[in-house]
Amino acid sequence: MILSHSPTSMIETLDNLDPKGKLIGIRVDINSPLIDGDLSDDTRLRSHLETLSELVSAGARIVLMAHQGRPGEDSCISLQPHALRLADILDTPVHHVENTHSKKALDKIKQLPHGEILVLENTRFCPEEYIEMEPKDAATTKFVSALAPHFDAYVNDAFGSAHRSHPSLVGFPYLLPSYAGRLLEKELKVLGTIHELPKPRVYFLAGKKTIDSLAVAESVLKHDIADEVLAAGLFGNFLLHCDGVNLGAPSMDILRTNGILDYLDQGKSLLANYGDQIKLPIDVAIDSNGRQEVLVSDLPAEGPIFDIGSQTITKFSSSLESASTTILNGPAGLAEVSHFSQGTIHVYDAATQSDTSIVGGGDTIALLDQFGIRNFSHISTGGGAAMRLLSGDSLPAVAALALRNS
Repeated sequence: MILSHSPTSMIETLDNLDPKGKLIGIRVDINSPLIDGDLSDDTRLRSHLETLSELVSAGARIVLMAHQGRPGEDSCISLQPHALRLADILDTPVHHVENTHSKKALDKIKQLPHGEILVLENTRFCPEEYIEMEPKDAATTKFVSALAPHFDAYVNDAFGSAHRSHPSLVGFPYLLPSYAGRLLEKELKVLGTIHELPKPRVYFLAGKKTIDSLAVAESVLKHDIADEVLAAGLFGNFLLHCDGVNLGAPSMDILRTNGILDYLDQGKSLLANYGDQIKLPIDVAIDSNGRQEVLVSDLPAEGPIFDIGSQTITKFSSSLESASTTILNGPAGLAEVSHFSQGTIHVYDAATQSDTSIVGGGDTIALLDQFGIRNFSHISTGGGAAMRLLSGDSLPAVAALALRNS
């Protein structure tokens, strides 16, 4: 089928591909949380099973490309554990090669039998793979130009990375017949129709990615996509600071360390333009030998703010329960610590009471599993990509697929 997720973007899906006997390069997003160098959650791997099983069953030869972590971080490791886990959950041989586009990797690709999978090494080991670029430029990189001649087709199933324009995401469609995998297709169908979802629409924006939340809040309020934005986590703390609240030295240090204070003017502008549609915390939970709740009016506090307080939980939960559509991104605080998980648990549970509830982000999915909250209408595998779509914006990787068919 031809999938249209916007009036100007048409992409082909696997319905348009005859995979039998073909060598297919597939970009997936299996970037996973780790414990001691091993996968602590395989949700993202399992999210690609429909695409992989369909192509394996048809006798295709599959080469997987993916990233794990970011350069310089402990999470940026080899994809060998991912290949081993895929072999456990797929009824087909899965191989791994410790290179991406070296002669060794290319020889492995040539020798790959039908119906089997080869996982190339972490794309983030390639310097090119964390540079944003246009499709025509991405097509000339060593990574893409070395691999593309060996592929009969390219499939993008990496929704969680679709907001990036790295070579493995946008370069191949410039050179090859290209298609959306089943996961990408499903995500676009659900998230690409935000304007059609019933009102009122309430966005809960939290977590660590304050800069992304700031951009999303401005976009959804400016374009009348959101009726209300609830702010928590670092984003909520940042907006409280922009509103003139003295948080206290520990919380300010956290904002400063994360570079968030550089965006003070944007935060103040957001509140000036849309303050009546933005709800900020009225009480918070600080770390003071455990959880201690403090009214915002009683700040500053000597301990860091790690969650929203009980009154804010009640206030936010009421907004979410009365909404027709709820969209959530990020935990309300330091949810991985039991003392500071209350905000996240109660707010997320309240959101599931709305007619349509959408949540996104790999780390958030792990928390939902931990807390046993799974009643959302749609749980997206992507955080940044989901919020881009839910802000009414386009995704570079999807635009590259559309460019192929324009």
